[in-house]
This record gives sequence, C-alpha cells and structure tokens, in this order.
Amino acid sequence: MTNGTEMTKRPMQRIKVLIAKVGLDGHDRGAKVVVHALKNAGMEVVYTGLHQTPDEVARAALQEDVDVVGLSVLSGAHVVLAQAVAQELKERGLRDVLLMIGGTILGRDVPALKAAGFHGVFGVGSTLTEIIEFVRRATQEPAIS
Repeated sequence: MTNGTEMTKRPMQRIKVLIAKVGLDGHDRGAKVVVHALKNAGMEVVYTGLHQTPDEVARAALQEDVDVVGLSVLSGAHVVLAQAVAQELKERGLRDVLLMIGGTILGRDVPALKAAGFHGVFGVGSTLTEIIEFVRRATQEPAIS
C-alpha cells in the first residue's frame, strides 16, 4: 500500500485532506492559508478548527475518510502532539493516511516527526507550492492544469 511516502489513491476521486490545529495553539492564520491553497489546487479539504485533541483529529479523519492529515503547530509541542495523533490514527486502523505537519519546527525535531510517520514536515519558510506538490506526489495525483 505505502512505502512511507506514497500511498494508493482511489481512482477518479479528489484527494481529501484534513487540516487540524492540535493543542492550545490559538493561531490559525497559516492553517487557513494552507486550507485555501489546497482547495485552490483541486483538493477537498476539511478544517477542524482550533484546540483539537489527538483523539478528535483521529475521529474526524476516520469519519471524513481522508487521504491526508495535516497538523499545524506553532506552540512548540509539535513532537508530542504529532506522536499522539499518529498513535490515535493507528489505533483506529488508519495506517495508510499520509501525515504532514507544519509550523514552527526546529530542524533537530524532524527525525522524531518522521519516525512518528510524518513524511511531510514544513517549517518556517516552506512554500504553498512545496506543500501542494508533496501531497500530489505522495498520493500520486497528477497536477491539475
């Protein structure tokens, strides 16, 4: 099914992405910008809003039947929150969901995030194009012209 960065895509369906703000971080402008960029790129996007728990994110991912879960974390608790979300997803059988995370992420934290299953790690300075192309490549969707 997946080799860590590629997943099987159901034919003729748009990529469905869930974007979530986990924990106590109350700043969501960046998450909303990513949501709009992904929608403009032809993806279906669900935004869960602020202050979600890892359990709520996993329940929403299951209920919405998403292909991708993206977290936005600016609070500095990204490693702990990412690990908790990944665990909740696994407990619900969502092992093939592509995981990505963005926010204020230190380079030294990238290995821990990748070990937790987050193959897309987007720190400060990442572009919307990089995020969109990562999702397309990892889900094997051709670019929409």
